[in-house]
Amino acid sequence: MDVSVTLVSVTRPETTVAVTRGAARLLVALGYAPLTEVTLPNGRRADLMALGPKGEIFIVEVKSGIDDFRTDQKWHEYGPYCDAFAFAVAPEFPREALPQEPGLIVADGFGGAVLREATPAPLAGARRKALTIAFGRLAALRAAGVAAVEL
Repeated sequence: MDVSVTLVSVTRPETTVAVTRGAARLLVALGYAPLTEVTLPNGRRADLMALGPKGEIFIVEVKSGIDDFRTDQKWHEYGPYCDAFAFAVAPEFPREALPQEPGLIVADGFGGAVLREATPAPLAGARRKALTIAFGRLAALRAAGVAAVEL
């Protein structure tokens, strides 16, 4: 019996798209309204920023692989702009390489699962209000077809 195996190679950008899509679907299922590629007031860009049903702000940093994680250590700079922070990775990602403090989502192109809850760190009221207004404006402008807008 001759058995041949065909391996499918997935590129880093394809992994990023799939994990982002699955994490966004998970956030929606959890009651959040996510936006992708949100530039924050400090100039950093959040892969996913979501507004929760009670006004909470959740940022998710997507990591396409271990090299992406090791070369991009800016995740500490998201904390001042969210109530909760998590990494989202593909199922095959070596999760032991990630720090234990942030939340952890495992996702593929169809959905995701929370493996570790994000630790809540409530924003100050004034910052929350400013971010929520900016988030709403960004969402409305994107819905209207205006793409080049930042928080």
